[in-house]
Amino acid sequence: MPDPVSPAEPLAGNDAASPAPAASGTGEAPVKATSATTGDVPAFGWSGYAERVNGRFAMLGFAAVLLIEALSGDTFLHWAGLVP
Repeated sequence: MPDPVSPAEPLAGNDAASPAPAASGTGEAPVKATSATTGDVPAFGWSGYAERVNGRFAMLGFAAVLLIEALSGDTFLHWAGLVP
């Protein structure tokens, strides 16, 4: 059985595989922080990491709307006062 990929090993197609520039005077490359669930490096803009985080927040929001509708017995728009 093959060994699972350790967090120290970069994953295929990952930006973490490229070496970072060396820190001034130390001779060592700084370590990039990776995501807690994947080997992706958190990045801003149109990145896979940002899209994954946005999708997770959207799912939480949708679940909250369903919970509000189930507990109140009314639609979310009426509960929020957006429709009469």
